[in-house]
This record gives sequence, C-alpha cells and structure tokens, in this order.
Amino acid sequence: MLKKASLLLLIILYVSGGINHFIHPEAYLPIIPDYLPYPMVINIVSGILEIILGAMLIFSKTRAFAAYGIIILLVLFIPTHIYMIQKGGCMSEAICIPNWAAWIRLFPLQFLLMAWAWGHRK
Repeated sequence: MLKKASLLLLIILYVSGGINHFIHPEAYLPIIPDYLPYPMVINIVSGILEIILGAMLIFSKTRAFAAYGIIILLVLFIPTHIYMIQKGGCMSEAICIPNWAAWIRLFPLQFLLMAWAWGHRK
C-alpha cells in the first residue's frame, strides 16, 4: 500500500511539475543558467519530458524506462542547482531563496528524488 502511494505521489509530482512549466514559465526561466542557449526551449522540453515520464510511470511496462529517464533528467538539472548556489539563491526578485536552501535542493534533495525514482523502476 505504501509503495503504491509513493508511486502515485511520484506520478503526480512529475506530471504536475511538467504542467507547471507551461503555466508559470517565469518560475523556471530565471533558474536556467545564462550559459545555456534557448532557455524557453529548455523550459518547454523539460516540461514535456516531466509530463511524459510521469505518465509513463503509470504503466508497469514503461515504468523502468520512466524511472531511468527521470534520473537522467534530474542529473541534467544539476547545473541549474549549481547555478542557484553560485547566484546565492536569488535568481530574480520573485525567486530568492536562502543559499542554504539552494544547497539542500542540490544535496540531498536532488539525490533523494533520484533514489525515489530508482525505487519505482520495477
């Protein structure tokens, strides 16, 4: 029962997070590092991938692929977390978190999210 609840929560997290990329792009664009080109495209692709991978978790036949895809996506998000740390947590007037919170987003949160996805690969 706990495993099913965890899986459902993971699905909701990624599908709703992906949708949020389209509803509130202003929350994502400032955290995309300056050195990456086409931040709007990166935001859109990230949102689409989160929705697709989250939906793929629903089906047992695609769950492992989705879990591995989520882990890869989280690895690709690491530069964003490093960028937030470099900027002291303040990316814009609307997005400003304490630097310690930026560190927690990278360590341990990012790796806990990877472990969570890993736990649902079967």
